[in-house]
Order: sequence, then structure tokens, then C-alpha cells
Amino acid sequence: MSSKERTHTVASKFGANARDTGNPSVQIALLTERINGLVDHFAKAPKDHSSRRGLLKMVGHRRRLLSHLREDEPKRYVELLKELNLRK
Repeated sequence: MSSKERTHTVASKFGANARDTGNPSVQIALLTERINGLVDHFAKAPKDHSSRRGLLKMVGHRRRLLSHLREDEPKRYVELLKELNLRK
């Protein structure tokens, strides 16, 4: 599945429609998908430090989006954590 198709799939699941990629819930879900892919990559390439820096930046961005969602929509925040299997 291409990146564009994955984006539309995630956006339709977590957003209002397939093009609703600006929604914080959709952005968090997309970042989680990319982070999970990189975690698998690091199991095979533990010395890839430049990609690890990108991973840390994505984790920080997701954390900021989650705190924004927690303040604005606490109910949606809890639902999203359960759907994505994130711990908080």
C-alpha cells in the first residue's frame, strides 16, 4: 500500500473524511504508524543514528499533539489512546 493510500485510510478512520489530514487525531495516528515502522527498522539496523534522531523528533511531535488533544477534547483523547494502544 502506498503512502498516499495509507494516509487516506487512516484519515477516513480517525477523521471526518479521507482528506481530513489536519485533524490532530489523524496526525497522531499517522505519526504512530510511522513510529511503529521505524521501531521495526531499528531492530535490524541498531546503528542508524540519523534515523533515530528523526524518530525522536516524531515522538516529541506526537507528544505535543497528544497534550493539545488532551486539553481541548479529553473524551476523544482517551478514545484515541485506546484505539492506538498508547499508554498514558
